[in-house]
Amino acid sequence: MADQQELDGAYINMAFEWAKLSKADRKQVGAIIVKESQIISDGFNGTPRGFDNACEDGAGKTKPEVLHAESNAILKLSKSTQSGDGATLYLTCSPCYDCAKLIIQAGISRVVYKEVYRSRAGLLLLERAGVEIDRFFKTVDKSNTEKVSESIASIVREQRGSLRNLPHG
Repeated sequence: MADQQELDGAYINMAFEWAKLSKADRKQVGAIIVKESQIISDGFNGTPRGFDNACEDGAGKTKPEVLHAESNAILKLSKSTQSGDGATLYLTCSPCYDCAKLIIQAGISRVVYKEVYRSRAGLLLLERAGVEIDRFFKTVDKSNTEKVSESIASIVREQRGSLRNLPHG
């Protein structure tokens, strides 16, 4: 069994892979939520359903309707049968203040991030709420991209297969 630092590295790598799905030009951010060694949700920064995928306006500023990666992951989690209570959130970039509020309300107990967001206010709020915060300092293995992509594809296939086996109401 892998130790926690190895698992953290694998999940951070997956968050970076997920970030590549974002259509943002300025900053692509990915999020993975894990509970009891299972990925229970994921997200990347982008626009709401039905909107143009462009995250920036003509001046290069982020559009106000863009959702952050962690918000998307938490919203996706809220539509599932899973609970965020006691889960770990892996982020390519530390959360903003508004996303920190969502993390607290979702019951997520640990946040692992790689890069620091422009403001530390979100981290300070998480700290006040007693959420464990860990910055991942080890170099993200970008050469492992193909293996991570294969792992993500396998997880997606597995999740789709389990969804097909659910009874239809």
